[in-house]
Amino acid sequence: MKTTGRITSTRNQKILDILRLEKRREREQQGLFLVEGYKEARMAFKTGYTVHSIFFCPEIVPSQRIEEMIQLANYSVDIYEVTPEVYARIAYRENSEGVCLLAKTRFESLHQMHLPDNPLLIVLESIEKPGNIGAILRTADAAGVHAVIVCDPRTDIYNPNVVRASRGCLFTVPTIVCSNEEALSFLREKGIYVFAAALPAQKFYHETDFTKPAAIVMGTESEGLSDFWLRKADELIKIPMAGEADSLNVSTSAAIIVYEARRQRGFR
Repeated sequence: MKTTGRITSTRNQKILDILRLEKRREREQQGLFLVEGYKEARMAFKTGYTVHSIFFCPEIVPSQRIEEMIQLANYSVDIYEVTPEVYARIAYRENSEGVCLLAKTRFESLHQMHLPDNPLLIVLESIEKPGNIGAILRTADAAGVHAVIVCDPRTDIYNPNVVRASRGCLFTVPTIVCSNEEALSFLREKGIYVFAAALPAQKFYHETDFTKPAAIVMGTESEGLSDFWLRKADELIKIPMAGEADSLNVSTSAAIIVYEARRQRGFR
């Protein structure tokens, strides 16, 4: 494996460019985002993301592992060795295994998705905390959800905290960004039943039939779902609350409802 060079200064221009990717404007302008961790980096290659460059610390990860990873690509990639100090500057997550990479952002449309005859989807409206989106993507991957649709987002899906919290599941779960109207039109066109999780609901989630084509719509913890989904949903559902709190973290709620749907489907 031939490296492009070794970076020893945290003031190197390439390192400064990486740090700027913390800002959404920079991600949009550069068309790049940061991926931390060997497993996550390997998944980016495996799922067809175009990798722009790799930064690895040979004191942490053997170069042989990097060489094995890049064999997943059929194109050349710039590879930079970095010192432990430089790596600590660009890697925010602990135990990210000594490798980071820059990948090109990509956005697919609703109609580019390949769904089975009986899909199970998660729809998120205006979620603002990137860590929640990442956690929901991990749940979606584990539960075998066929896609996550992010409507009218207040943060972009390539926010570093989305990527970190998803632990690579941003790459394994089809994730589409669109408006509420576009999402609803698509669901209606495909004959997918819309379940909206909302406090005003009269029916509990476990009393609901999730065995048909289904989309579970979740809103923010602070505001819940907008009137758009409350009026347009086929059915409103809620989770029983036995204490003083009237809501759960949105990623927790999504996991509870999604796994009930999978249970009803026989975990198939």
